[in-house]
Amino acid sequence: MFDLATLLPLVGLLVVTSAFAGLIAGLLGVGGGIVLVPAFLFTFETLGYDSPQLMQICLATSLATIIVTSIRSVLSHHRKGAVEWPILKAWAPGIGLGALVGVLTTAQLRSDFLQALFGCIAIFIGLYFAFGKRSWRLADAMPTGWLRAVLSSLIGFLSVLMGIGGGSFAVPLMTLSSVPIHRSVATAAGFGLLIALPSVVAFLFVPVPLEVRPPMTLGSVNLGAFVIAISMTLITAPLGAKLAHSVDEKTLRRAFALFILVVATNMLRKSFF
Repeated sequence: MFDLATLLPLVGLLVVTSAFAGLIAGLLGVGGGIVLVPAFLFTFETLGYDSPQLMQICLATSLATIIVTSIRSVLSHHRKGAVEWPILKAWAPGIGLGALVGVLTTAQLRSDFLQALFGCIAIFIGLYFAFGKRSWRLADAMPTGWLRAVLSSLIGFLSVLMGIGGGSFAVPLMTLSSVPIHRSVATAAGFGLLIALPSVVAFLFVPVPLEVRPPMTLGSVNLGAFVIAISMTLITAPLGAKLAHSVDEKTLRRAFALFILVVATNMLRKSFF
């Protein structure tokens, strides 16, 4: 049995961070996983479930929440006519394939390596949100052909290794390819579903040893943390989607970038020391 004095504050932490993750998912199209993975990791470590497989559980559980968050966010954006469905259809095969390869890769990696990888990639994401400009352009349209195949697979692969919905990669890619920012955010929410659905199904068949597995864990997905997270993201993701169409998010992007950089640095510290 857990000490309630320890358990209740941790549940409270998951409630708050999940609400924030849902808001960020709707507002910036980043899926929320970049907030949830560190929160899950801290919670399970504090409860005494630190193990070489812990990051697998955090990544899989985060991706499970993204299925629900992405559906709500996409529906909210679709009602405003902002989702670029042709982009989602064209990029879906490569993203799904990359996600499945990501699950197979993650299952072979230790928790400390995955933490280091999360920290390194999150630093680049944070720097982009801090200093990236909407005016930056590399092309007049989204990539096609072999380049689309490579980039879509890479997005799916890296997103699973981080437990995120792909928006952190997809939004910059689309804006650099001349897709308007609000349509990029709306469409990136759909990338999350394309990544999370096949990867979570695969993670359900990735076992974690019983002695290091938190209660209510099916495969690599922790159902307890999943329920807490989606109970909040279901409320806050639509709110974030509404704000995305009415608020200039420059200040929020900078604040979010600072938060991510702090989280990423802490991840790197924990993986090496």
